Amino acid sequence: MRKFVGWVKRHPVISGIGALILALVLYNVLVPSPPSYEYEVEAVSKGDVTRGISASGKLRALNTINVGSEVSGQVTAVYVDYNSPVTQGQPLAQIDDTRLRARVTQAQAQVQLARASLAQAEAAIARARTDVEVQSRDFARRKELAEKGFVSKTQLDQAQNLLATAKASLATGQAQAQSARAQIAQSAAELSSAQLDLSRTRILAPTSGVVINKLVEPGSTVTAGFQTPNLFEIAADTSKMQVEASVDEADIGQVEIGQAVTFTVDSFPDEKFAAKVQQIRKSATEAQNAVSYLVILDVDNIGGKLLTGMTANVEIITGRKKDATRVPVAATRFRPKQEDRPEEGDEAKSKSGDNDKTTVWLTTDDPYRPEEVEVQTGLEGEDYVEITNGLKPGQKILLRTRNLDGSEDNDRGEDD
Repeated sequence: MRKFVGWVKRHPVISGIGALILALVLYNVLVPSPPSYEYEVEAVSKGDVTRGISASGKLRALNTINVGSEVSGQVTAVYVDYNSPVTQGQPLAQIDDTRLRARVTQAQAQVQLARASLAQAEAAIARARTDVEVQSRDFARRKELAEKGFVSKTQLDQAQNLLATAKASLATGQAQAQSARAQIAQSAAELSSAQLDLSRTRILAPTSGVVINKLVEPGSTVTAGFQTPNLFEIAADTSKMQVEASVDEADIGQVEIGQAVTFTVDSFPDEKFAAKVQQIRKSATEAQNAVSYLVILDVDNIGGKLLTGMTANVEIITGRKKDATRVPVAATRFRPKQEDRPEEGDEAKSKSGDNDKTTVWLTTDDPYRPEEVEVQTGLEGEDYVEITNGLKPGQKILLRTRNLDGSEDNDRGEDD
């Protein structure tokens, strides 16, 4: 000891530095450093808990009519453009009608020719009837004279032959008249068909609405074959629209007709639009080994902001609890750092190790000594979960860990 004291006296600087180092080490050992992290907390609140299904779809007009052409020809004029409002019966386009006008003229000539043939047949019938009357009287007079012996048998036979010939001429005239009438009916039908085709060269709007698609331009040729070519698409009423949403097969079982829906579109990302489930299509659609089902949503297009073809980001509300005691979903999955948890006895181990029970961590007077509380949950939404028992509004619960130096903390305790 004397040697040590003597060495210290001989080397005062080195001894002082060593004493200072020893003091710092003892201070760090005996006095712990403050934590480099803190816990973010949030109060238990009252509010709505909503559970939903996310999907995407396309906006369609509720009643879209395809306007086509039943005749072939070159389009000579188009009277409307995209987004043009139209009324029922308004001309949309004109197809060249030169050939059909010639066909109508030809059919009219055929009708007139058939009527002329009928007139000739009726005139022949009139002559034949007159001839039959004359020959009938002559045959009766000769027959009477033959009975008295004044006319020979030969003369009587001649009179009978003339009468038969007159009757045959009358029958022939009547047959020709019947044929002329049939020819008139056939020519009139051909004329009606030609006039109908001629009227179809004017493409008219079948209903009032807005032109949402135009598939023809002046100079293009329309060919009407086995399938009617589409020239225009008209949305009959854009105040009522539909969303065709694709819902994954894992979620389709939760969707029911009449459920409320909210959706957004890229054009108005900050505005939510309301809709309702109108139909669930039972036919599956498969794409890249993913099966989905089409759900039709009814939309009131108030203000006319929504346009056909827009992409809708859909949220189908499958459950809702109003004015419920709620906490963020993250709070039910969060666990504080191991060193901040109380020493786990048998009861604590049972509480934390039971997967069927839900626990949250409440703040205490010491921010680094939270209290674990078992709760009963109800409806779980995307952001909040309903608490049916175990918590009261206003209590503060741990939500996540945050490093004080601003760096990201990977110890979220979500997997205890």
